[in-house]
Amino acid sequence: MPQDLPTLRAFWSHRQGLDGSLAGATPAAILAHAGWARSVAGCGPYLTIQSRSGASREAIDQAVAQVEIHELPSARGCTYVLPASDYALGLQVSQPFREAERRVGRSLGVTDAEIDKLCVSILTALSEEPLEPEQIRTRVGDDARSLGEAGKKKGVSTTTPLALGALQAHGEIRRISLNGRLDQQRYKYARWSPNPTAGRTKTLEEAQIELASRYFGWIGAATLAEFQWFSGLSAKAAKAATAPLGLVPVDEYLLTPTGLDELKSFQIPKEPQYSLVSSLDSITALRRNLDSLAGEGVLGIQDHVAGIENHIILDRGRIIGLWDYDPAAQEIVWKCFIEKTPALLQAVRDTETFVREQLGDARSFSLDSPQSRIARLAALR
Repeated sequence: MPQDLPTLRAFWSHRQGLDGSLAGATPAAILAHAGWARSVAGCGPYLTIQSRSGASREAIDQAVAQVEIHELPSARGCTYVLPASDYALGLQVSQPFREAERRVGRSLGVTDAEIDKLCVSILTALSEEPLEPEQIRTRVGDDARSLGEAGKKKGVSTTTPLALGALQAHGEIRRISLNGRLDQQRYKYARWSPNPTAGRTKTLEEAQIELASRYFGWIGAATLAEFQWFSGLSAKAAKAATAPLGLVPVDEYLLTPTGLDELKSFQIPKEPQYSLVSSLDSITALRRNLDSLAGEGVLGIQDHVAGIENHIILDRGRIIGLWDYDPAAQEIVWKCFIEKTPALLQAVRDTETFVREQLGDARSFSLDSPQSRIARLAALR
């Protein structure tokens, strides 16, 4: 660990905009500055934006409706909520990860030509209006087929998801939430015109360099292994992607020259900066290194958070507590490792009001439910 870990924590918090510097910024500006928000049908994208800008759920949903931000396959082929300025980049770096799905299809006897034909049928079906998956299956008829029990065992029951995934990754279609919210998993699909990747001439290698540049801009300081995990690249490809950036080592971390200059002049704010963020907030999800954020004397914090369970409370980049939401009691349940000051209590009340009045719940991910949360809430209490 660096000798001055508290400074690095506060620096990460500053680069992530958790110091109040992004108050009032648009949802797109937040995601461009702090990084893409991991979306797994949980509260993460909402809390990522709200904790930095104070934006309401309505304002965030409006940004989605106007396609200023959008949920797309991107890094590692996983879904993130991206700003419009990064749509083409996110889609391009996601495309190599579609090959794994194609291989599954081939193992089930699905040819590339069959998927290509189905893609054409889906685009024709969507030419007049957005459709839900079942409506798409009806419209394409025999061009889609069941993959039987063998397919179910591999998580691909029909050929339709294979074609939908390919079309999404290439910007031909986009997925639209049925109720306009980011924390649910019912969608319809629509043609995307103009295609956000149209006219993009960068090679995949150039896109990976661009992703590396974004990444170190978002987080400020990270190891090569942390970037490799985020990007899903091999060790060789990660080195190639970061080489043009001129990264400078500081202990085990790497920074851009600009980032290093900023770190040298950075000083830890004297006053606390409390933030209640999700378990998938970019300050943790970009690096997946919770030990570096856990405060002195905090034991077993990684056991709580690494499994994407409790949300966390931060002060200048240091984890000072855990929290979850009890929808039955309509309250935040939390455990803190420091003295509960009036400012900290107010930060909890503000987030509790946002969750209760605007979100209704704070699910970590799609399968997180009030029932599955009972043990976590009891442990916090």
